[in-house]
Amino acid sequence: MTKLILAFHGTDLALDDADLRARLAAIGVTRFQLNVDDDPVADALRFGPGAPITAFVTLWTDGDPEAAIAVLSDIDAAAHAWRVTERRPIDPPSVADGARAGALANIAVLRRPEGMTREEYLDIWLGSHTQIAIDTQNTFGYIQNIVEEPLTPGAPEISAIVEELFPMSALTDIHEFYGSGGDDEELGRRMTELMASVARFGGDQGLDLVPTSRYVWDLA
Repeated sequence: MTKLILAFHGTDLALDDADLRARLAAIGVTRFQLNVDDDPVADALRFGPGAPITAFVTLWTDGDPEAAIAVLSDIDAAAHAWRVTERRPIDPPSVADGARAGALANIAVLRRPEGMTREEYLDIWLGSHTQIAIDTQNTFGYIQNIVEEPLTPGAPEISAIVEELFPMSALTDIHEFYGSGGDDEELGRRMTELMASVARFGGDQGLDLVPTSRYVWDLA
């Protein structure tokens, strides 16, 4: 099973489409996930040095990855794709096919800083940062995707794509985002600890943050 993630930059793209999912299923795609920067998350924070990303499509396939990418390139030829290896420190709750998850699904695109080896980067990020991120934020879904290789020409050089699910109330309440229970001192402690950990592997440099709504379909 191969996992692919594609990033899109256009608007009004026909990504939530039953015919599209049927075409992908016919060539071996077993699961389809759409994350889109849409109205429910319009007030969320977003930033980054890269071209603004409007949507991500995640595919799990038993077929030819290039064939799946070609189908999605019919919608947006400028989409970028990567093959990734997945880790799930916190498995998101299941929802019905096509139903919006009751969450602010933040996706972070990470870049390894110059001067740090891939081994060092992964050791810090996966080895020690993961638990700190869980302990200092109010996440109920946490998926880490290690980028193994780009699959489209001109795809930006990135190291990881992370998805974290927060309560929708985190859009307007920073205590809900960090799980600090309204305690300003605890909020400060959590923010300080998290940011120090992020800085250790360069996660505070060259970060794209994309707020999204999350939808999943089982195509098997």
